[in-house]
Amino acid sequence: MAKVTVDVNACIGCGLCVNACPDCFSMDDNGIAKSKANSCQNCNLDDIAAQCPVNAILVED
Repeated sequence: MAKVTVDVNACIGCGLCVNACPDCFSMDDNGIAKSKANSCQNCNLDDIAAQCPVNAILVED
């Protein structure tokens, strides 16, 4: 199973990951993304990580 982490120091809170898959990502009270799941039936986590404008999402196998 993959491990998904969000670098809170790099995240700018744009929300692209949350819009792409709200089952796997959410925004915390400070407007920073956080991972809710390490796998998903509804999205490709590698594609979402690649779309992050500041490369704050890391997907490790």
